[in-house]
Amino acid sequence: MRVVVQRSKEASVTVDGQVVGQIPFGLTLLVGVTHEDTATDCAYLADKIANLRIFEDESGKMNVSVRDIGGQILSVSQFTLYGDCRKGRRPNFMEAARPEHAQIMYEVFNEELRKQGLHVETGIFGAMMDVRLLNDGPVTLIMESK
Repeated sequence: MRVVVQRSKEASVTVDGQVVGQIPFGLTLLVGVTHEDTATDCAYLADKIANLRIFEDESGKMNVSVRDIGGQILSVSQFTLYGDCRKGRRPNFMEAARPEHAQIMYEVFNEELRKQGLHVETGIFGAMMDVRLLNDGPVTLIMESK
């Protein structure tokens, strides 16, 4: 499992002109699933992300988590995170999980975040989505379960 984590001052996802997920501040997550990902991978990354100290404390140091600040999560599925661009000019998506497996793992991941006490908004799995965010910092990290 691969997740791009972006510290956000605000974020939303729109499908067919309708806002389907929106947060005032917290983390925007772009979530990619590969074939062998399991519920264990989902739980591992959810715990890491919920407790990741990337927000500034009163001294201006990145020392507090999204949970500590009462932030929210906007989670967006994105199979293109497993696009391999090393050969040719068109990405190869062979490492991206089939939609049937990816959707289950994406839903398990979001539920694991909720178990961490976080409010989670989402896009719509498999839909064409417009994602808007105001990246805070900017702070952007890539996390993987393996």
